[in-house]
Amino acid sequence: MDRIFHARIAAGQYVFLFLAAGLAAYGLWEKHILVAILFMLLLIVCIEKLIHTTYTITTDGKLIIFFGRFIRSKEILLNDIISVERSSSMQIGKFAVMRYVLIKYGGGKCMALLPVKEEELVRLLKERMP
Repeated sequence: MDRIFHARIAAGQYVFLFLAAGLAAYGLWEKHILVAILFMLLLIVCIEKLIHTTYTITTDGKLIIFFGRFIRSKEILLNDIISVERSSSMQIGKFAVMRYVLIKYGGGKCMALLPVKEEELVRLLKERMP
């Protein structure tokens, strides 16, 4: 059975959405139509990505990272995964600015994931890795 994990939205992503919405509103208010259209399109793509990002672990040994309808999804074979670990970007004492799951796979490539249930994703990936 395939297991699907949904992505969480980080604080920086909320800040970006508010800034883009503010710039789109500014473009409309000041009658700069190209600026308004550009930032509205950017908002559509970003909101689509934030809402529909999922991480699927399939029964046939793949990790499929789906970023929404406008961005191509990525497939990683579980056999290619070298390590899976929980990491954080910057820590001040015991508080971290952002926590994520770091996956290292074939050829020195890395992928940072932001699942809602981090521990469960790490446990399942470690179980299914060879």
